[in-house]
Amino acid sequence: MSARVARARWAWGSWGRRAASSLREPPQGAVDVAELLRDSSVAEEGAQEAVARRPPSRCSVLLFPGQGSQAVGMGGGLLRFPRVRQLYEAAHRVLGYDLLELCLRGPQEDLDRTVHCQPAVFVASLAAVEKLHHLQPAVIENCVAAAGFSVGEFAALVFAGAMEFSEGLYAVKVRAEAMQEASEAVPSGMLSVLGQRQSNFSFACLEAQEHCKSLGIENPVCQVSNYLFPDCRVISGHLEALQFLRKNSAKYYFRRTKMLPVSGGFHTCLMEPAVEPLMKVLGTINIKKPLVAVHSNVSGQRYTQPQYIRKLLGQQVVSPVKWEQTMHSIYERKKGMEFPSTFEVGPGQQLGSILKCCNRQAWKSYSHVDVMQTIMDPDHLGP
Repeated sequence: MSARVARARWAWGSWGRRAASSLREPPQGAVDVAELLRDSSVAEEGAQEAVARRPPSRCSVLLFPGQGSQAVGMGGGLLRFPRVRQLYEAAHRVLGYDLLELCLRGPQEDLDRTVHCQPAVFVASLAAVEKLHHLQPAVIENCVAAAGFSVGEFAALVFAGAMEFSEGLYAVKVRAEAMQEASEAVPSGMLSVLGQRQSNFSFACLEAQEHCKSLGIENPVCQVSNYLFPDCRVISGHLEALQFLRKNSAKYYFRRTKMLPVSGGFHTCLMEPAVEPLMKVLGTINIKKPLVAVHSNVSGQRYTQPQYIRKLLGQQVVSPVKWEQTMHSIYERKKGMEFPSTFEVGPGQQLGSILKCCNRQAWKSYSHVDVMQTIMDPDHLGP
């Protein structure tokens, strides 16, 4: 089955499964998904082989952003496209509040809260896929791989047909609430660090932990939580540890440090209390094999079996995001080979910037699907 089938599955296959979502009937005009999948599997027998034979320049990769990319006004440029409003209406029923209103009008401080921004980025990203499908349907049909940063991995899996929209959103809701609660238990945060070749991130984190112990902090946490691109990492942990690293940045050959606007030390053991609630809800979801390759944040490699998806999504909360490794896995190829077209679907262009630092040749075929576009130019896909 092709990516077009996966797209149909996430768009319409999710209605009514989860009691908490109150989605009992598909929206008016919805197609019969089971029939669509049966027809497509017959009509497109051998479609995966056909995609494999296409030159890389005709294939596409979709990247889904994570927490931190949210901004008031996102989604406003998507409402004219088919089914986008219905996605937000479904989200309203799953979440119990008007997500679209929060995204369009804010305030920013409410949107930035973990409990809100994770569902907001998830839905905006899948709404951006609707826009992309409307403007360039061949991009969806020729998609060969997808990856999402942190919570974006859930959107990538829904797009790829591994789970349904309402179930994926409900899992994100539980994940966000649990991570918010865990972050409030310990004063912690995340520090973006641009280093250089001689920077020793592990040694710096160890010394920051020793500093925390000298302050009387038991079991201090300070570790790399995101691998972004060469010499650039995000370090998460106790606030005292991060403050120590900023103060001593010259000692560790850090060129630039910046605190990220998040509420806690994500992707470390500080988020351990969030694992059980997430695994509990993931255990109720029928996770299927993705119809296009989806890469795991934990390993950087593509998922091979559905059972690994559930396991690694739970581990992801307390494990570093290996985004740099993911980019190498997706774009590694022999010299002279063409690269696929890459589309960042969702708010912001951070993943495009990271791709440029990881693989400049692949970045030359990058585009961003804008979710903030004004009505004056609603069809623009920005390079």
